[in-house]
Amino acid sequence: MKNSALYLLLLCNLSLLACSDSQPHQALGTLERDRIILKATAAEIITQLPIAEGTQVAEGDLLLQLDDRRQHALVAKADANLLSAQANLTKLQNGNRNEDIAAARSQVKGAEAQLLEAQKTFDRAQTLVTRKLAGAAELDSARAKRDSAQANLDKARENLLLLTNGTREEDLQQAEAQVALAKAALELEQHNLSELSVRATRSARLDHLPKHLGERTQIGEAVATLLDAGAPYARIYVPETHRLKIKAGDSLQIHIDGLAEAQTGKVRWISQDPAFTPYFALNSTDRARLMYLAEVQLPDSAADLPSGLPVQVDLPHD
Repeated sequence: MKNSALYLLLLCNLSLLACSDSQPHQALGTLERDRIILKATAAEIITQLPIAEGTQVAEGDLLLQLDDRRQHALVAKADANLLSAQANLTKLQNGNRNEDIAAARSQVKGAEAQLLEAQKTFDRAQTLVTRKLAGAAELDSARAKRDSAQANLDKARENLLLLTNGTREEDLQQAEAQVALAKAALELEQHNLSELSVRATRSARLDHLPKHLGERTQIGEAVATLLDAGAPYARIYVPETHRLKIKAGDSLQIHIDGLAEAQTGKVRWISQDPAFTPYFALNSTDRARLMYLAEVQLPDSAADLPSGLPVQVDLPHD
């Protein structure tokens, strides 16, 4: 029994040594490409889907058109508001017309003549009252007409000054601010109009159009997915035992199913955080099961490789 126990213990030790020497020197993963997801900015009906899925597109190509009739009306309204604000500013800058000033002067002369007549009437009434040929009521009426004529003359003179002195600086500044506000509102509505035409933001392949012609979108809903047209990258999981040996910029050999020769890629990113299991819950043996997500960029010569192919990446080892 004692010999049997020693034999079993020796087998266990050999097994542990074998496990410790069989740490992987390859990371497994797949070929991937950057995805560009385009989203709807308005809840409108899709009126055009001019390009089919799987097509190579260039930056600026129309991928999807939303109904823009409502937005065209808002742009026209904003444009009209801008024209109104500009016309008001031009009017203030040009000042009053000569005809308006001449009419104001005529009103002043008419008010002066009315005041002169009312003053004469008041003087006659005052003389009659002094001679006791008229009552106090007639004098009061004449005085009221004279004061009214004086007020009309003051008003006409102030109106003439308003026209001849020109526009106040504060009024000009307010009008200029209204024009700037109207311009900003118009630019915003024009931008909203352009966003109803969903266009490719870079050269890529149109991977997926989740909505159909005639469907209504929701704000923030994905309406098109693009895949980068350049070379793919290998998305791999690096074991914890090799994490310190790999950093961004390192060159690694990539084996791709179906290709006889390995490709040389550069690590463009590696995660700082492990995946699968919390690091604080592992012993020295289990820590080797931690994986760190990494991305290894392939050269431009591999641009024709399809996404999703399995890959094996050689990892550096002592």
